[in-house]
Formats: sequence, C-alpha cells, structure tokens
Amino acid sequence: MTQTSPAAARQLETIPVHRKSLSQRLRENWQLYVMLLIPVVLTIVYKYWPMYGIQIAFRDFKASRGITGSEWVGLYWFERFFTAPNCVRMIKNTVLLSLYSLLWSFPIPIILSLCINQLRFAKFKRVVQTVLYAPHFISTMVICGMIKIFLSPSGGLLNLILGTSVDFLSESTAFRTIYVASGIWQEAGWGTIIYMACLAAVDTSLYEAAKIDGASMFQRILHIDIPELVPMIVLQLIMSVGNLMNVGFEKVLLLQTELNKATSDIIAVYVYEQGIINAKYSYSTAVGLFNTVVNIILLIIVNRIAKKAADVSFV
Repeated sequence: MTQTSPAAARQLETIPVHRKSLSQRLRENWQLYVMLLIPVVLTIVYKYWPMYGIQIAFRDFKASRGITGSEWVGLYWFERFFTAPNCVRMIKNTVLLSLYSLLWSFPIPIILSLCINQLRFAKFKRVVQTVLYAPHFISTMVICGMIKIFLSPSGGLLNLILGTSVDFLSESTAFRTIYVASGIWQEAGWGTIIYMACLAAVDTSLYEAAKIDGASMFQRILHIDIPELVPMIVLQLIMSVGNLMNVGFEKVLLLQTELNKATSDIIAVYVYEQGIINAKYSYSTAVGLFNTVVNIILLIIVNRIAKKAADVSFV
C-alpha cells in the first residue's frame, strides 16, 4: 500500500475545491427542491404570516376598523395585565404547575424505557408497550371525565378505597397532584418511544462484552444505556423547558371549579376566557405574547447551558 508523503498531502490540501453554483445544484436536484418547496410554503403561510397579527397586542383592535385601522395604544394592555389583581397568582400557578409536571413527568419515560429495554421476552415486551401507549390515544375530554368519575365523592374509586367521601376536585391543594398524576399516566408510555429508538441503536456486542467482563444489569444500564440516551435527554429537556409556560389549558379548563381556582387559575385559561369568551382580542393577544416571550427566553437560556454542559443544542 502506497503512503502519501507529508509534502504531497500538504500539496493536495492547497488544491482548490470547485464548488457547484446554486444554479447548477438547482438544475441537478430540482425534484428535491420542489418537494422542499411545499413544506416551506406551508410553514410560511401557517406559522410566519399569522405573526402579522401580533401588532393587535399594541392596538385597541376593533374588527370594523381592521388591524391597521385600530388605534395604537403601545404597552397599555401589558400594563393592564401586570396590574391585574390575579396577575401574580396566574403566573405563579402556571410556573409551578409546569415545574411540577417537568419534575415528575420528565424522568418517568427514561426510567420506563430503560426497564422495557431489559425485557427479553418479545411478546411480553410488546404487551407492556401497548398497555403503556394506550392512554395517549384517549382524548383530554374523556380523561377529565374519567378523573371526575374516579374522584367523585359519591361512589368514586379513590373514595371507596380510602373509605372517605371527599370531593378532591374542590380541594385547591389537590389540583396540582391530580393534574400531574393524570398527565404521567396519559403520556409517560408515549414518551418512551424516542428513548426506545435510541436504545435500539446500541451495538449488542457492547452488552455481550459487558457480560463477559462480569458487569451487572445495573452497571450495563449505567455505562452503556444512559450515555447513549444523554444527547436525546438533553434535547427533550430543552424542548420541555421551552414550553414551560404552555400548560395544557384544556385539562385545566375542564377540571377547574370555583373552589380550586387558587391553584388552577393559569395564564392559558385566562387568555382563552378573555379572547374567546369576552372577545377582548387585544388584551388576550398581549397576555399570550408575554407568555410566548418568556418561553423563548427560557429556551435560549437552557439551550446555551446545555451546549456548554453536554455539547448538545439546537443551534
């Protein structure tokens, strides 16, 4: 086998690489660019073009006058939100509900995927996965109906087990626990799919070598499985923190009562009530814009921290 000398290697490095021009690449791969054009157009139409309406948050929007014809009021709606009596309570409830969901819901799919990956009976493994995935396909409205039935003070399953007759949905202290627990039951199994796909890519020879060296199951998980999952865990964490303020308002709205509003009054439900029910479009847009800006800031911060700590990021 011939080897290239250092001088020849340096000479090869100095040879200019002739890159194809954009027009040449378009002519050669026009089919791919046409296919790419469809999602790009859809993204612009449905994601970027609606951003034109953000200016409603800075106007006193009147439907009869249109967006540009409505009076410009600047930061009036933001000041009104921050001076509202329940502003602090809504922000606090939104952050706490999201943090509790993240704290308890985020590690569960990782643990489940590591446990499922250790199952060696294929049929039993498929049954376990099917049972865990099934709740994801139940609609939020049905989930809330089931929660109300299970927690009913008269004949509810939980009250029958405890021998009590407590209306848990009317207890403000129990709302966050109910919300987080039901979310774990519904989404934990579905969240394992991504992690299971990562574990499926692990070279089986690593497990065989670890067994020969006498590594226990816990050691194999610690030194083979978890390092393989770290990049995906970091990316999922970035995405979760980026949606920290986006609490699923459908479940909160359906489970909310006048007695549990102390802990269930969140920004998303408030935006829905002000925008859809009360038709205060400018005010609800301003509140929603504030919510989105907070999410963007959190996403950027966590992305930079993850890039420095684990060398994993979106950009």
